Amino acid sequence: MATLSQRRSENIAGNFYVDHTCINCDTCRWMAPETFRDIADQSAVYHQPNNETEHLKAMQALLACPTASIGTVDKPIDIKDVQKSFPILISESVYHCGYHAETSYGAASYLIQRPTGNVLVDSPRFAPPLVKQLEEMGGVRYLYLTHRDDVADHQKFQQHFGCDRILHQDDLSSDTRSVEIKLSGTEPVELAADLLIMPVPGHTRGHTVLLYKQQCLFTGDHLAWSDELQHLHAFRHVCWYSWPEQIRSMQKLAGYSFEWVLPGHGRRYHADRATMQQQMQQCLTWMEQQ
Repeated sequence: MATLSQRRSENIAGNFYVDHTCINCDTCRWMAPETFRDIADQSAVYHQPNNETEHLKAMQALLACPTASIGTVDKPIDIKDVQKSFPILISESVYHCGYHAETSYGAASYLIQRPTGNVLVDSPRFAPPLVKQLEEMGGVRYLYLTHRDDVADHQKFQQHFGCDRILHQDDLSSDTRSVEIKLSGTEPVELAADLLIMPVPGHTRGHTVLLYKQQCLFTGDHLAWSDELQHLHAFRHVCWYSWPEQIRSMQKLAGYSFEWVLPGHGRRYHADRATMQQQMQQCLTWMEQQ
């Protein structure tokens, strides 16, 4: 839990604060940008919430923080209501789970609610309030893991829900060698009529992305929006496997149509299909110049 004794001096005075345990994962800054910002390479409160919407977003960020680095001077009285606000609806049947895990460096995870079985995209923390909400929403049929970095509490979710975990064999480790569905090769895999998995080696050798209903693309650490660059980009400085391979993977991905980019790390992005195609080309041009 965040502690007042470690409160950062960069916080503005008031109820919400960030302490020195912050790992600069960016979660609170994109979840509640009205309240949190980057100051000296850690998050800090620059504006105290002054209405119900800002308060709710700040509380959601508090619960999502992977290191529990956000605190309040006054004990929150609405914590149970905020817990019930997760997962947070993003688009039709697609939700942000919150409860980011420190072992995934604060990566976001998502839930796709489907009549034929829900899909959990990457693993959040195995937090009891979230687990209860997932149970009420129909449980988890598949736990799809984009790559080796964002697996977090995958074993606990599998044991609780009996779901099939999915991961490319090139990203298996001692912790994930028991996954139920091991992908192979570089060709797309149709998990169901509305679910297409595409291998995109680059960030890691076995990285894949998931396209849902040709609308939402879950990109892990392959592709995200950059506020600094003001366009879609890839993470050159944390490309663990091969940058040339990641460029080739992105070229293939640009041949698909979608409206949402939902990453594990980085900012999500929503646009019409034509604009998204323009963004993909801009991303490729930028990548080739790095």
